[in-house]
Amino acid sequence: MSQGHVQGAPAASSKTAGARYARNLAWALGLTLTYLIAEVIGAFVTGSLALLADAAHMLTDAGGLGFALLAIRFASRPATPQKTYGYLRAEILSALLNAVVLLVLTIYILFEAYERFANPPDVLSWPMLIVAVIGLAVNLASMRLLSGGSSASLNVQGAYFEVLSDMLGSLGVIVAALVIMGTGWTLADPIIGALIGLFIVPRTWRLISQAIHILLEGVPPNVDLGLLETALKEIPGIKAVHDLHVWTITSGLDSMSGHIVVTDMSESPRVLRAVRDAMKDKFGLEHVTVQIEDETIRGQEPSSQI
Repeated sequence: MSQGHVQGAPAASSKTAGARYARNLAWALGLTLTYLIAEVIGAFVTGSLALLADAAHMLTDAGGLGFALLAIRFASRPATPQKTYGYLRAEILSALLNAVVLLVLTIYILFEAYERFANPPDVLSWPMLIVAVIGLAVNLASMRLLSGGSSASLNVQGAYFEVLSDMLGSLGVIVAALVIMGTGWTLADPIIGALIGLFIVPRTWRLISQAIHILLEGVPPNVDLGLLETALKEIPGIKAVHDLHVWTITSGLDSMSGHIVVTDMSESPRVLRAVRDAMKDKFGLEHVTVQIEDETIRGQEPSSQI
C-alpha cells in the first residue's frame, strides 16, 4: 500500500503576509478618509471640478484599502470541513478586485482627459494647487506605511497601487496647476492626466496577471519546477517522481505535493525527512505533501493526491 505524509500543513487561521500589515493599512485608510472629507469640502467651496474628480479618485482608494482590510479579516477566519484552507484566498480576490477597479478608473481618466483636451474647462489653479499639495503629503505618508507589505502580499500591493495612483494624480495636479498659473495653458491638465493613466495601466495589468496566476494555482515565480524535480530525484532512495504540483495558497504561503517512487519502502521515513529538508532549504517550501510509492503500487493503482 502507498503511504501518505504531510509536512508542515498550515492552519488556515495562521497569520498571512497581508495580516502583518493590517495596522499600516488601517492608518493609511484613516489618512485617506480624512483627506477625502477635506477635499470634498474644498471642491464644493471653490466650485472646482478638478478637486471633485480627484475626490472621486480618493474615494476609490479608500474603498480599495477597506477591501484589503476586510479581506485580511476574512483570511484570519478558521478552516471548516467545507473550506479546508479557510478564507486565505480572500486576500488574492481582494487584490484582483482592486486591480480591476483601478483599471476601470484608469480607462475613465483617459476618456476624461480626451474630453477635456477637446473642450478645456476653466481651472481654479490656486485651490487646485493647495489641495493637491496636501494630498501629495497624505499619499506619500500612506505609501510609506504600505511599501514594506507591497512586496510580501498581493493584497497589500493592490492597496499600495491604489495609493500610488492617487499620489501620481496629486503630483500631476500640482504640475498642471503650476503650468496653468504660469502660462494660462489649460491643456496641461488633460495631457498630464492622460500620462498618469498610461503610467498606471501596465502596473495594474501586472497585478491582475499575478492574482489570476495564483487563483489558477500556477507555479510560484520563485520556484523552478524542473530544478525542484531534479532536486527530488537526487535524494538517495528516490527512483522516480510524478504528479508534482507547486502552487500558492495566498501571498507568502506556497505549497508542494507529489508522488515519489522509492527503491525500498522501509526507507520511507528517511526519504520523507530528506524531501522536507530539501524543499525547505532549497525552495522555501514548508507545506509539503508527499505520497510514497514503490513500482508495484504505481503500476497497479491510479495515482492520487493526498
